[in-house]
Amino acid sequence: MARFIALLRGINVSGHKKIPMAELRELCEGCGYAEVRSYIQSGNLIFNSASADKAEAIELALEKAIAAKFGFSVDVLVRSAQKWPALLQGNPFPQAAAAAPNLVMMALGKRPPHKDAVAALRERAKNGERIESAGEAIWFHYAQGVAGSKLSPALIDRLVGSPVTARNIRTVQKLAELAGVSGI
Repeated sequence: MARFIALLRGINVSGHKKIPMAELRELCEGCGYAEVRSYIQSGNLIFNSASADKAEAIELALEKAIAAKFGFSVDVLVRSAQKWPALLQGNPFPQAAAAAPNLVMMALGKRPPHKDAVAALRERAKNGERIESAGEAIWFHYAQGVAGSKLSPALIDRLVGSPVTARNIRTVQKLAELAGVSGI
């Protein structure tokens, strides 16, 4: 039995793409996953899979099930819980994360980022924004907050080369804890 963490992109934001977490957990169980938990309303799931499916197969299964049940498409990014501690340890902004955890975000793409993605993002960074890559994650420190950033989701997707979703450091840490891999 393998443990996974799934991040849904762009649900329950400003009244768009509404998915109640109880229904999402039921949908996940209906796909054959066990011990399903959700965390906050932004589409974070932790679950077990007895099948030999890889993360990409689980992403596809969840995307199809969500489209069938809710009538709209949602990008789903899945990582094994075993990978989560390395992602968390890759945070290049530990001091900023300790001081203002809501301003430090870990972003993951559906595919590995283009080689020049971080450089291209840095060129567009303003107001003290810092961007670093660590493994498959791209980390953002929004010194003045996310709301005023010119780094829109569409721009980030285009420069990275695939759909991207981000979570603040608190959420990343909580997902590690809920997945039972927080001992890092």
